[in-house]
Amino acid sequence: MLWMDKYKPEEKAEDAADDSRMEAGTEVGKLARELFGKSVDVTETVNGRLDLPAMIDRTQVEIEHGTSVICEASFPYQGCYCAVDILKRENDGWAIYEVKSSTVNEKNMKAVYVADVAYQKYVLEYCGVRITGTYIVSINNDYVYDGKLDLERLFQITDVSEFVRNEIGEVEKNLLQEDTLLESENEPERELGLYCKDPYGCPYWEYCAKELPTPSVFDLYRMPLKKKLEYYREGVSDYKQLKACGKLKNEKQLRQIEFALEDKGTYVNIDGIREFLSTLSYPLYFLDFETMQPVIPLFPGTKPYQQIPFQYSLHYIESAGAPLLHKEFLAESGENPLRAIAEALCRDIPMNVCVTAYNKSFECSRIKELAGMFPDLAEHLLNIRDNIKDLLDPFQAGHYYNRAMGGSFSIKSVLPAIFPNDPELNYHNLEGVHNGSEAMTIFPRIKDMPAEEQKKARHNLLKYCELDTYAMVKVWGELVRVVKGDTEDGD
Repeated sequence: MLWMDKYKPEEKAEDAADDSRMEAGTEVGKLARELFGKSVDVTETVNGRLDLPAMIDRTQVEIEHGTSVICEASFPYQGCYCAVDILKRENDGWAIYEVKSSTVNEKNMKAVYVADVAYQKYVLEYCGVRITGTYIVSINNDYVYDGKLDLERLFQITDVSEFVRNEIGEVEKNLLQEDTLLESENEPERELGLYCKDPYGCPYWEYCAKELPTPSVFDLYRMPLKKKLEYYREGVSDYKQLKACGKLKNEKQLRQIEFALEDKGTYVNIDGIREFLSTLSYPLYFLDFETMQPVIPLFPGTKPYQQIPFQYSLHYIESAGAPLLHKEFLAESGENPLRAIAEALCRDIPMNVCVTAYNKSFECSRIKELAGMFPDLAEHLLNIRDNIKDLLDPFQAGHYYNRAMGGSFSIKSVLPAIFPNDPELNYHNLEGVHNGSEAMTIFPRIKDMPAEEQKKARHNLLKYCELDTYAMVKVWGELVRVVKGDTEDGD
């Protein structure tokens, strides 16, 4: 990644969530500073870019002035540079406080975090700064917001001195390797490994995997990455090799390979689908939520990173042959949506009716959380949850499969596989919002938009979520059709 960032950055895959993560990290960093009282931020910019020499100079000035807490304290050493999130005078020296917007403790301490702090200590000590403590400041995900932000409870501080002591000896060796790497214009050889997908997935995966056959072992359904790598290293990458090796026993993986090698149309297990459909009844509802996941809790009774539902779409059919109807809810950006969405669900979905969701665990979890927050609505909400059926089940069970699904049973894969040429069902034809990540990012920003932009953004959110449940209706209709043996969508 380091070499690619320098020599081939254009190959990096874009991630729609990157900006949101950066914003969250910035917000967390600013709040964490308040734990330490008065501080000085030495950040300097020129034309929107960090002015590193100026930041280094300002850091020395603040140290000489006796400043107790310096934010973004900057130091150079033999071509190395680091900026410490929070540098605090402590015990006749200085303590490094590295701020992370994730949840961290001694049990789940990530090696990359420790390496980060060890590198900072290495640079600062060579610059003559006596380091008397190393800490990571992170989010406490057990904290429940009561309406007034309590920073002492929101954050937790973990002493990582022991971790850093074990890591510091690796820093110089790593720096020498990196210098050698960056000095060469020859692309380093690096075979695919577990590190390619950890922790978020490497943005250069597509580039590094370009020599793989399409499809490859890495496309197989529900096979652990470690196992995929074993096949890959044995020279078994393409589907013909996988079929010939005779090691695969998983029925769904074998069907995936078989249909990829030869287009056999659609595999249908009529009995399995019929059994699933027998669990559904009219009136029949199709439900989908959109949520946001604020790092800093915004609403009383919520925790950091809690999924907050702010929108739903609801298609429904009262009886066999009845018209398809639609209801929807979208909260006001900037306001607490929880009570409003809970009441809307109870208003729009009667008790004891059949509700479907796609991968229902998500909707069920959100409804259970709402029931816990609003005891007066709990009976109705839990009744809704208890009557939700999962439209994913017949696909995950292998009762319906065709080549275009590519081993994936998400609604975004199943829908175009069943209806490949229907522009009405193409998420790419939507405006502004095309997936859940975009919805999550756009909704909280609406409150800060001009009126016309707000109206347009709300419209786009409604259309996206509506397509999610309309897609479910179409998929259900296809299941009914194949069971009936009809040529059109069933009732």
